[in-house]
Amino acid sequence: MPLVTVEVESDAAVLAASVVDVGQFATVYDRHVSALLRYAASRMGAETAEDLVSETFLVAFRLRARFDQRYASARPWLLGILTNMISRHRRRERAYLRQLDALAAPRPVDWQSELVDELAADAVRPAIRAALARVPARDRDALLLVVVGELSYAEAAEAMRVPIGTIRSRVSRARQRLRRLLGDVMGQAGGEVR
Repeated sequence: MPLVTVEVESDAAVLAASVVDVGQFATVYDRHVSALLRYAASRMGAETAEDLVSETFLVAFRLRARFDQRYASARPWLLGILTNMISRHRRRERAYLRQLDALAAPRPVDWQSELVDELAADAVRPAIRAALARVPARDRDALLLVVVGELSYAEAAEAMRVPIGTIRSRVSRARQRLRRLLGDVMGQAGGEVR
């Protein structure tokens, strides 16, 4: 029996076709929704992840005609949009909490503590989250795109719209900062920040 090869259209071609036939956009969604949900859940928790990924695909749908056709995969582009959504979400949340403080209302339960408790698979997870929170946002985003989002440096550079050297520097700085911040905690647990 002869082998049949199926040629898969690139995301760029599918997005271009979706400008005329909006149903084509579902192909890009199907290809990347799982990766985006994993990335968002690792950063924000499963409940918030679904909302952020939905918003990401809405933005991507609106911007699909402007997708840079030089890139075959839309994953870096989508992860870049998602990273921006996460940043906006955190800014809105901080603003909301500041408003609550100003009103002297009882502070709501700290969702980050609940998330850490819920996801804590081992004793170092809270220390890692705290250390990540102390890494500058641009460096943290670059590191998480590479480590959690599983993007190459080139793809992370595309997602963040910066040169690849900038991504390499940001990831390196984030790793060095995490090593300093975690120090003994990782040594006791036998782990290492890669």
